[in-house]
Amino acid sequence: MVRNNEQLVKKLDELWEEEKLFLKTLGSFPSTLGNETEVQEFVYHYLQDMGLQTESLKVDPELLKKYDNFGKPEWSYEDRPVVVGQWKSSGPKKGKSLILQSHMDVVNAGPEEQWDTNPYSPVIKGDNMYGRGLLDMKGGFTAIVFAVKALRNLGVELGADLQIQSVIEEECTGNGALAMLDQGYTAEGALIPEPTHMRLVHSQLGVLWLRVKVKGAGAHVERAENAQNAILKAQKLMESLMHYREHINSREKHPDFAHHPHPLNVNIGTIEGGNWASSVPTECTFEARVGFYPGTDPDTVQEEVKQWLWDAANEDEWLKDAQPDITFFGFSAPGYTISKQEDVMEQVTSTHYAVTGAQAENLAFTATTDLRVFGEFNIPATCYGPSGGNMHAPNEYIELSSLKTVTRVIAEFILRWCEEK
Repeated sequence: MVRNNEQLVKKLDELWEEEKLFLKTLGSFPSTLGNETEVQEFVYHYLQDMGLQTESLKVDPELLKKYDNFGKPEWSYEDRPVVVGQWKSSGPKKGKSLILQSHMDVVNAGPEEQWDTNPYSPVIKGDNMYGRGLLDMKGGFTAIVFAVKALRNLGVELGADLQIQSVIEEECTGNGALAMLDQGYTAEGALIPEPTHMRLVHSQLGVLWLRVKVKGAGAHVERAENAQNAILKAQKLMESLMHYREHINSREKHPDFAHHPHPLNVNIGTIEGGNWASSVPTECTFEARVGFYPGTDPDTVQEEVKQWLWDAANEDEWLKDAQPDITFFGFSAPGYTISKQEDVMEQVTSTHYAVTGAQAENLAFTATTDLRVFGEFNIPATCYGPSGGNMHAPNEYIELSSLKTVTRVIAEFILRWCEEK
């Protein structure tokens, strides 16, 4: 039994070099959308070697369409599993069951020449480790794995079941987490160690993705005055979305975000058009992300965005007849809130204080996480994880000192939540 935290601290110290090596190894996998197979195989075998009952599960979108959190995919799920390792308790139940979940997908590293180091060859400089996905969120996964590993190495017996879940597509649909819960891997509480700078998420925005296809009328550039440039027409609609961004932020704010000067963001993320510098482009497509408040139906936001774009198109002589094609894909994610008085919030908060001596802050997050999936299954859940910088940007890094602290907090939280026999 872990009768005092000195045993746990000593064990975590003994495992610290191994923990950093584990994170480096995770960071060496370029696990972008569609390329998660190898890292998930590594995770499967690692959890299995820890003595956990490990399963690799397929994501079937046909089974997920019934859920509010389903995101419409445009890609295959072949050989892209989600993985779970279970630590089953024995004898009478004493505590509450727990899920520790992390996503293994990362965003693209972007132009690698903008990085100071290879994004998939993690490098330690001082207290920071640099590499794509180390902060978002392979560091968080490392924390939960080594929190569990330390407890198991100490011979702890838990009073309730615990799961480590490694999922895909947190960065786009959330279907990985949804598939895990749909297949029965649920619990009485959940913690996702997203990089929150050791704050607890109590509210997060909803997010949707859209694609807008604009048609023009092409010609040789010599006769461009008789043509309609699809890229320039698309620009008008992109500008209208920037006006929409200011419009939605001018309305009354959700109470959780009242302190935030600009909580709702609209981002133009991709654009593609034209095929020759001397030809007027006949087609241009751009994709965008739109945020909205918890409690708002994503379908309502879709209709509002479509109408906004159609109204903008009707102000243009060409676009009012050549109406843009507007479709929605990927994220159709409702927002999420949890009471600060929920047991999982209070337990993580008190554990953070016990370890650090500081009061943990609560965070209203202006993006989305897989918390919303747990909300649909009525499982109280929050995010709490390490610190770092440059998430989704060049030179992403995690602060190793925060990783060590979070690992300890999670280990002690497990003992409080699941209870030790």
